[in-house]
Amino acid sequence: MDSSTERLLMEHMPFPACIINGRGKVTSANSNIDEVFIYDGIKDADIFALTGIKLADFQKRPSERCLLLARNDKIFKIIANALDDQEDSPVILYFLDVTNYETLKTLYNDEKICICITNVDNFDVLSSNTEKSDTAVLLTEIDKAVRQWAAKMEASVTRYKDYMYIMVMEKSACDRLVENKFPILDDIRKIETDIGFPITLSIGIGIGGKTPAKTDEMAHAALDLALGRGGDQAVLRRGSKIEYYGGKMQTVEKGNKGKSRIIAHSLKQLIEQSSKVMIMGHRNPDMDAFGSALGVFRLAASVGKEAHIVIDRYHVNMAEIFMQAKETGAYSFVNNEKAQAIADEDTLLVVVDTHKPSITECPGLLSKAEKIVVIDHHRKTEEFIENPTLSYMEPYASSTAELVTEMLQFFHERKNFSKFEAEALLAGITVDTNRFAGKTGVRTFEAASWLRRAGADTSAVKRFFQSDRQAFKIKADSIAKAEFLDCGAALSICEGSHPDMQVLNAQTAEMLLDVKGIKASFVAGLDGEGVTTVSARSFGEINVQTIMEEFGGGGHLMTAGAQTKLSPREVMEKLKEHFRAEVTK
Repeated sequence: MDSSTERLLMEHMPFPACIINGRGKVTSANSNIDEVFIYDGIKDADIFALTGIKLADFQKRPSERCLLLARNDKIFKIIANALDDQEDSPVILYFLDVTNYETLKTLYNDEKICICITNVDNFDVLSSNTEKSDTAVLLTEIDKAVRQWAAKMEASVTRYKDYMYIMVMEKSACDRLVENKFPILDDIRKIETDIGFPITLSIGIGIGGKTPAKTDEMAHAALDLALGRGGDQAVLRRGSKIEYYGGKMQTVEKGNKGKSRIIAHSLKQLIEQSSKVMIMGHRNPDMDAFGSALGVFRLAASVGKEAHIVIDRYHVNMAEIFMQAKETGAYSFVNNEKAQAIADEDTLLVVVDTHKPSITECPGLLSKAEKIVVIDHHRKTEEFIENPTLSYMEPYASSTAELVTEMLQFFHERKNFSKFEAEALLAGITVDTNRFAGKTGVRTFEAASWLRRAGADTSAVKRFFQSDRQAFKIKADSIAKAEFLDCGAALSICEGSHPDMQVLNAQTAEMLLDVKGIKASFVAGLDGEGVTTVSARSFGEINVQTIMEEFGGGGHLMTAGAQTKLSPREVMEKLKEHFRAEVTK
């Protein structure tokens, strides 16, 4: 384009415009440009300095060249158009005033309806352990707190059960809730009770559904997720995106074993109505998954049904217990290929110690089996096995082995239960409670006591956890090189690679908690396949579950882990960034 054509273009353009060269410098601009920039002249100015937008963004394909710029209390849509086909061609920028349109769009989004469903956790325990008059007082206090919270959000609120509320609010109000991290969770927890634990709420919010019915469905799904994760938290569902807030309290143990009895009865019926039973846990099973699988195998065998445990590979630390199980000849172990070959439409699939399809031992079985049972103690995540025939997920439990042990008590007599099976289940409870040092309740000790009476030898269980000399040296070196942060977190790396690294990380993290002043520990290392595994442990003050979810993992408030493509050192750096950000809040 010659200079005369450029000058005419600039003079007759009805809206602000300018031309930039291949280096991002303004070569000319029309008189209307002062609607955008307050400077006397912008010729030779750098476009990035003027707009904060990189030159490369203006030089992209036409379909990608629509950008927004806020200046002088207005919003401009910038349309970039190259003046020729050369790589460093001059680009003409048109600034279209879209303030009214953007303001209307913002208002539309802010005024969208959000549905919030609030549930008072453990209401049955609250009402059964409190005098009627005191229960009424507590309900009044809860109701007052929830309604005051709703009033601040200018939300409509309706209580449709003693323990459930439904609220309708605008998205702008919900955004304020997110910004303030749901203070209602802390307010409710401060209400004094005589039941030995605080009152907590589970909140599910649906945002952005195409219809009110869809938004309501999203809110109910979010509440189910909050309850499945142990309560005392808010879950937001924005389409496919899920956000978590809260989750500071350890899940309260349920004193009544009624649900366990009902689940055991239902599972027995499902087993009796099936041709065979397939049992699987997560990939590379640990003691909890393996012991639970043996327990469910015994449940199936007790009613005379063919049963198979699906296991392809296992950690080195599982070798001794696995070989002992094979040597008994009492169990049928099949690999993934054979499992899919022998499964039919009448097969019952029991998944233990996980609810995430992607990490099950054989994901292909999930699509092949029509009847699926899930038994797990982990907090529910957005990835879960959909529409199981029977689900028994209890985040309060120390381990899946504890849940299976309780069901065994209702299934058949203890004398029909082998000593080895009792030891395998006790090993599962032991490893997930760090030898009964954390996440244990009355029911945990009751289950362990029942297993002990069934013949479990604690010395034999301890031998399951012995490690080789190389592993011991790796742990000792990792502890010696641990880094201790001012916030009370201990970080360490298990150097090298080891096929049993996941267990080494967990054991090292547990040992680091013995250091005075440490609130949480994080240990990372490479397994035999070069994948970084991370183990996290805490005393509850720091929620390691939410931290591990940032790495694609999960777990519990006090015990969590993850597998990631990041290197161990990159994991440590991200953890440091996380704690630095927490300090600056």
